[in-house]
Amino acid sequence: MKPNNPFPSPFAQTYFHGTKADLKVGDLIEVGFTSNFGQRKDAKYIFLTATLDAAIWGAELAQGEGRERIYLVEPTGEIEDDPDLTDRKFPGNPTKSYRSTQPFRVVGEVAIWQGHPAEQVMAMKEGLAKLKEKGIDSLNEG
Repeated sequence: MKPNNPFPSPFAQTYFHGTKADLKVGDLIEVGFTSNFGQRKDAKYIFLTATLDAAIWGAELAQGEGRERIYLVEPTGEIEDDPDLTDRKFPGNPTKSYRSTQPFRVVGEVAIWQGHPAEQVMAMKEGLAKLKEKGIDSLNEG
């Protein structure tokens, strides 16, 4: 019997990404596609989270007609705190929400998850619409 390897492989942190895009393992999620929020222009950043709840919100609030999906992703470059959530709403980043200009690689999909109640999703969408009417946009579009 061989002894255990004294230099084990490092474990890469896996994050979640909620969307309506139909992706496969190995696909890259990249900047440049239409943003789901704010002015809906080409996204300067892409987003991931270390919490399933934040990824569920991402899937539920995503634009488009596709099925809501949550992917397991690994960043290919540096990530930073999402300033819309950490500075504006949740100091200290309890949602563990991050952004990057570098692609994320899809490494799996969460097959079974429970969404928020329909009333809660509708209230969130109405709140986002009110912010848009007031001209309050995302810091991520700057």
